[in-house]
Amino acid sequence: MVKSGDKVAVHYKGTLTDGTLFDSSEGREPLEFQVGSGMVIAGFDSGVTGMSIGEKKTVHIPVEEAYGPVSEEMIFTFNRLDIPEDIPLEVGGTLNMHNGQQAIPVIVREVSATKVILDANHPLAGQDLIFEIELVGIN
Repeated sequence: MVKSGDKVAVHYKGTLTDGTLFDSSEGREPLEFQVGSGMVIAGFDSGVTGMSIGEKKTVHIPVEEAYGPVSEEMIFTFNRLDIPEDIPLEVGGTLNMHNGQQAIPVIVREVSATKVILDANHPLAGQDLIFEIELVGIN
C-alpha cells in the first residue's frame, strides 16, 4: 500500500465537476511522483495514499486541496497604451509576464481600447476537481 515517501506511477483522468476533461495520462507514460513531496496537489497526494497496485478509484478534490481559490491579488489591470502593439491580446489567450527573475504565465481576461486585464491565477484555481486514478507502480 502507498505511504508517504513512496515513488508511485499512476494513470489518471482529471475532470471538473461538470464533466469537462482538463487532463489525462491516456496515451502517455504514467505520471510518476514521490508521495508527500509536494510534486502534485495535496488532494491528489492524499488520494493515492493507501492504494494498492492495480487499484482504481475516483477522488473528489475540493478547491482548498487543489489549486486554491481565485486570488484577486493575482489579477492585474494595465493601461492598453502601456502594452506594445506587437503583443497579441486575445481574450482567453496566454502571455508571459516577467518579474525580473522568472516568467509568470497569465491569461488575458479582458481587452478594451483603454485597459487590459491579465490573470496570473492557475487556470484551475477556484475549481473542485475529480480524478480517476489507477495505481500502476510503487518503488
